[in-house]
Amino acid sequence: MIKISKIEYYLPEQVLTNKDLEREFPEWSSERIKEKVGIAQRHVSSENETVLDLAIQSTEKIFKDYDRNAIDFILFCTQSPDYFLPTTACILQDKLGLRKNIGAMDFNLGCSGFVYGLAFAKGLIAAGIAKNILLVTSETYTKHIHPKDKGNRCIFGDASASVIIEKNEEAPDYQFCLGTDGSGAENLIVKKGAFRRDSEFNPNHEFNPENLYMNGPEIFNFTIENIPGLVKETMELNQLTMEDIDYFVFHQANSFMLNYLRRKIKIPAEKFYIDMENTGNTVSATIPIALKNMMDKKLLKKGDKVLIAGFGVGYSWGATLLEF
Repeated sequence: MIKISKIEYYLPEQVLTNKDLEREFPEWSSERIKEKVGIAQRHVSSENETVLDLAIQSTEKIFKDYDRNAIDFILFCTQSPDYFLPTTACILQDKLGLRKNIGAMDFNLGCSGFVYGLAFAKGLIAAGIAKNILLVTSETYTKHIHPKDKGNRCIFGDASASVIIEKNEEAPDYQFCLGTDGSGAENLIVKKGAFRRDSEFNPNHEFNPENLYMNGPEIFNFTIENIPGLVKETMELNQLTMEDIDYFVFHQANSFMLNYLRRKIKIPAEKFYIDMENTGNTVSATIPIALKNMMDKKLLKKGDKVLIAGFGVGYSWGATLLEF
């Protein structure tokens, strides 16, 4: 039904290392950060660098050997847009010099965004609305984070990934499993900045409510409770077993969480790909970045089946299969 034909990504030039964080927060150890979350450095957007700027960079890499005139729809996933309105996807169409007779839309999702974007693309292609879709997942979460929030600063990085999804009649018709639980919304949230004027606020949030707040233990509990079942359901829906799947690529949240999940689900270590040491948690861009790096390292061969799973803010989660 659909095929990923190209993936490229872009990382901002500015780098924040664990040593940099240690200098700001002497009570923290750079080695301890690496040991706990599996991250040595992360890329951080400059003050005037936005998700649109990153998206232009990642997409222009694709257009070095892909006809931009073939694109007939843009899907843009971000939770740190340039503007409330207009949509970043519309501006991207103009900046890239794409045709005007195409569709373009933003959607607001975090760590499940890449999986949802693939689901949207499949629907557009199945309905005959589009044939060649540009899916962009671009985030500058670091702009949401308070400078003194050392916990979130050690985890999140900025990035953009651009993916071409094409109609392919020969590709397997793998199904998606998607889930939502809005009761966990306040455990990962930017409380102020839009139009809800709540007087109440979580007293445990030590920073300005316009900054990102994450209740780490609750996010961990949500993940451990829901993702093993998501993986099982996805395999059953697609009539596959653990032995049929060559790789599992999850949202790269942090290495502690991922390794806990791997052991709980009983995924063999050699089938489980972790890749965040030099990028950190780039939210909706983590899965395509990991897939691109696997392709560049020649880890994926023709016919390999990869189960991808995204999960996080919302709460929102999703999984499906890709075949290379």
